[in-house]
Amino acid sequence: HRCLYALKVGWRVCWAKAEEEDEQRHMAFISHDISMLRLFETFLENTPQLTLLLYIILRTNKAELSQGLGMGTAFLCVSWALLDYHQSLRSFLQDKYELSLASSIIYFLWNLFLICPRILALTLFALLWPYGVAVHFPLVWLAMFLWVSLQGTDFMESPGPEQLYRAMVAVILYFSWFNVAQGRTLHRSIIYHGFILVDSTLLGLAWLWGRAPEEEHSYLLPVVSAALPCYLLGLGLRVTYYKWLHPNVQVRQEGRYDEVDANGGGDGVEFRSFLEADLVNRRMQWLAQTHFSLSQPAQPHFLNGAAAV
Repeated sequence: HRCLYALKVGWRVCWAKAEEEDEQRHMAFISHDISMLRLFETFLENTPQLTLLLYIILRTNKAELSQGLGMGTAFLCVSWALLDYHQSLRSFLQDKYELSLASSIIYFLWNLFLICPRILALTLFALLWPYGVAVHFPLVWLAMFLWVSLQGTDFMESPGPEQLYRAMVAVILYFSWFNVAQGRTLHRSIIYHGFILVDSTLLGLAWLWGRAPEEEHSYLLPVVSAALPCYLLGLGLRVTYYKWLHPNVQVRQEGRYDEVDANGGGDGVEFRSFLEADLVNRRMQWLAQTHFSLSQPAQPHFLNGAAAV
């Protein structure tokens, strides 16, 4: 329903006059929520289905062209959902620099290279111990849920839905990094990626230990051997992004701060205004504050994204 409504508003925006900004602001407001919902759908539905599809292909040792294309497209869509969500958060803030083409490509690739080995490790583990996943997922999910709860979130307006939100975030963390707390993300990111790297390595080693030497999946050995370098490459691309390609690199050169990991203070984030008094996306506002709590206004010609003006 939200997507259909967004299409309806978007159609009106396409035919609106340039000076009519109320529809453009309304469209930007809707798009932020859709981006968040798309991210939840990706990790609650599409990513588990992708893991199941890969499991079926390896179990039957057969793969049709349509399955291969669908699986490849699914991997790309997962990474794209993460990039789209990050861009949506940045566009929600008036004083944030937009991602350049190079930054967007590296952001997309690092998520792709981190997610692929994770899904492969889970699939290989399920290949030998299908019921083991029924034990592994609840244990890791519970650890992630407790971790999110300890960090504290304020996404929903009542305790019950807030616990549901934390449960959904824990599912996302089962597959990929997702920041939910204010403050520096460096140490939390190191802890998370270290945990996932160890967990995925143990799953892969369990498959190597349990597989029969003569089984038909011997072609997977080079794939498994490439999984660790792939994950390390993803981490390397992430370091490259934050060190040289992140928009805050340019901001720091100008004496301001653009990222939650910045070493400095500010006057808080500056949100885009909407014409309607009640048109306030509180959820995206909280998420944007979580990711970009330290902020100072940029120069007007560097403001992020014309779509939400």
